[in-house]
Amino acid sequence: MFQMFTLPFMLQAFIIAVITGTLLAYLGVHVVGRGIVFVDLALGQISSLGVAFAAFIGTGLTTIPLAFTLVGALLMSFISIRDKRLKQEAIIGIFYAFASALTVLVISKTPHGDSDIQEVLFGSILSVTSEQILEVGIIFGVLALMHLIFYKKFFSLTESFENDGNNLTGFNLWNFLFYISIGLAIVFAVKLDGVIPVFSYLIIPSVSAIMLVKKNLSVVIFAIVISLVGNFLGLNLSFHFDFPAGSSIVAVLGMIFILASLYKIITGRKSTA
Repeated sequence: MFQMFTLPFMLQAFIIAVITGTLLAYLGVHVVGRGIVFVDLALGQISSLGVAFAAFIGTGLTTIPLAFTLVGALLMSFISIRDKRLKQEAIIGIFYAFASALTVLVISKTPHGDSDIQEVLFGSILSVTSEQILEVGIIFGVLALMHLIFYKKFFSLTESFENDGNNLTGFNLWNFLFYISIGLAIVFAVKLDGVIPVFSYLIIPSVSAIMLVKKNLSVVIFAIVISLVGNFLGLNLSFHFDFPAGSSIVAVLGMIFILASLYKIITGRKSTA
């Protein structure tokens, strides 16, 4: 199972998958807890729109997606729903659909439209460079440190969403910092991993962990472990059967979710009995 590490590009792919998957799995615990599952898809798609626009005009391949994503994160941090008939998820879903449509429109006008769409969806993790690993490692390290230092603040806010729903009115510093951090994480992860793997890192490990354990710290640890296992087995699947790396990782994470669901069903029935 460790044969893949004899190839430098597989080792680099695993390193970048560990870096991005670990932080995204942690952030996913907050995303699921807040009930804003669409936020990562929306921000990922907004980032992809920035990539498509930068490719269309031929400049700003890093700065334009970053600007697009941060503006999107800023706008989403101000979403406040007062009409009980509406949910925050519905508004974020509109962001996602709109950004998706614009991305397809812009990409259709680039020289390599079909291949560009495939790369946006599933990334190019097997072609990452040492420079990209260093860049993402620094950025994700800073974000991880911020969340570690202010761990209680972020979880306190997430728990308020779980208990009371979206009761924020106006500007909230910690809510703003959360959206900025998830926006920064997504914009750099999408460029390497693709939209679908990033969505999977954020949602599948956290949902699977919530099915297995209850306490916040335990959920975070289990989510990170699930992400690491998914990366290792997914890249092994890609290496041994010549499957696309991003799709392989997502498929393995999906299988882990199914196993966690079966465990939840079986133990739930035992408890009932």
